[in-house]
Amino acid sequence: MAPVTRRIGGASFARLLGSWRPPDQRGLAEALTERIRLLVLDGRLPLGTRVPAERELAAALDVSRTTVAAAYEQLREGAYLESRRGSGSWTRVPGTADPHVADTPFSPLVGGGLTDLAHAALPAPTDAIRCAAAAAVGDLDGHLAGHGYTLAGLPVLREALARRFTERGLPTSPEQILVTSGAQHAIALVLTLLADPGDRVLVEHPTYPNALDAIRGRGARPVPVPLTAEGWDLELLTTAVRDAAPSLSYLVPDFHNPTGAVMDPATRAGVVELARRTRTPLIVDETLTELSLDVPAPVPVAVHAPDSPLVITIGSASKVFWGGLRIGWIRSSAALVHRLAALRPSIDLGGAVLDQLVTARLVDDIETIAAQRQASMRLARADLKERLARTFPQWRPNDPTGGLSLWVDLGEPVSSRLAGAARRHDVLLAAGPRFGVDGAFERYLRVPYTLRPEQVATALERLAAAWHGLGTHPEIGGEQGGADHVAVA
Repeated sequence: MAPVTRRIGGASFARLLGSWRPPDQRGLAEALTERIRLLVLDGRLPLGTRVPAERELAAALDVSRTTVAAAYEQLREGAYLESRRGSGSWTRVPGTADPHVADTPFSPLVGGGLTDLAHAALPAPTDAIRCAAAAAVGDLDGHLAGHGYTLAGLPVLREALARRFTERGLPTSPEQILVTSGAQHAIALVLTLLADPGDRVLVEHPTYPNALDAIRGRGARPVPVPLTAEGWDLELLTTAVRDAAPSLSYLVPDFHNPTGAVMDPATRAGVVELARRTRTPLIVDETLTELSLDVPAPVPVAVHAPDSPLVITIGSASKVFWGGLRIGWIRSSAALVHRLAALRPSIDLGGAVLDQLVTARLVDDIETIAAQRQASMRLARADLKERLARTFPQWRPNDPTGGLSLWVDLGEPVSSRLAGAARRHDVLLAAGPRFGVDGAFERYLRVPYTLRPEQVATALERLAAAWHGLGTHPEIGGEQGGADHVAVA
């Protein structure tokens, strides 16, 4: 039996494809092939999805059936589609027959000489990690006599995190902390507890792609609320909650991913009041909170309801420390933390003890580590913006006050085409629609400032070749090399 996990209709597929046609209308089959390949690679078209029949998709796209048939054949030859008589065709990726294992810009399976501009993540602060790990090995002796399972997390890490929240102005007890296997695990746990299949979940638009994946993976439906030029519009959020009646909301108020926006104090109070008034739980993603570059560190949203189960704060060691630790956390009321911990026996029985011990050491030194990160990232951000201005003068990057990436207006709706072309030049990109619903943000591209300068130089040289190959825009500028630019720590 074919490993189909879901189906997509012709009309829905057409919306997902977005503006895929080449300007001169030549090479339609090749353009359609490239767009479908990109949708598979960046996760917008999940693996194991049964695609529409040739005739159905041709009608939805207003092209000949021959065009669709040629595109499907190219995708089969490239191992992006698998077909079986009587069962149709479904998505896959080269090198694996397992529809649940993806080779995407957000997957650890990616490698082999590709320059990575898809992940917005820093390498480890080597000295700090080594010192914390060495000390944690000594701490481990006190745990070896036990069974090692901690559903809520090690007390030493819960205590360290509670202290950090308290230092930031949010009094917190260890009982209000649940340690998770990263922020993504935290999001999935909350969704499992509070959202049922078919429920709606309010999200900003654009938003963090893996949160969208988690929402859809739960069988829920994201309800997008646009971010305005000024950031969050409380009236729009209120209207969306009233009209859509979501089971919960998911917001990234601190150096928002991908736009870098920071929610103002009045709106922070307003979204908490909205949660209270409508009894709609609010997930506050603070993954990037410690990475302030130009403004004071934001005050936690939860200060407006410190003991309420309706405000659920999620954090992570991945961005400020290192993704390899795989440690995240949830902060809410003690009662809600207890309910979330009760879900874990069916999932993972708790996190790795040694990683938690390492992270506890790092959290106690977080201000020193964050300050070092911030200094290098300010320079890296300036370096990237200077290079982009020289190489792509028509692009318009934003000016974030923190976080790890720029949100770049390309001036044309070609983000997905550029991502496909860039991959042929060995560059991974996170196209704008990866951050949206139904193909939005084709004019945008997220570009992280987390690579070393020599990597940035190589990436932009390759990206310039991909951009030039699109052939729909003015000539690009020239990149001058990177020996004089400051390295990212």
